Amino acid sequence: MGEKEIAAGVLHEVPDDLRESLVLHSDVLEKWNSLTPLARNEWICWVISVKKAETRKEHIDRLCRDLLNGKRRPCCWPGCPHLNPNAKKWVK
Repeated sequence: MGEKEIAAGVLHEVPDDLRESLVLHSDVLEKWNSLTPLARNEWICWVISVKKAETRKEHIDRLCRDLLNGKRRPCCWPGCPHLNPNAKKWVK
């Protein structure tokens, strides 16, 4: 089986743990690849911004559920602080 293409974000590459989850769930991967680069960037930043490993896993699980439910951006997320200076106060 060939390697599946996984689109990246604008500033962020897809981290290994998220990549593994996307590869395991082809339906989620299809939704992921249909997102805009900015939307993918928001999801990646939302996943990598947490401190605890268990919270990060919860974010990845929620990302998969939300994409399957038609959501295209993380809910209640002020935006990637790397692109939006006003969001820096929400992420340390």
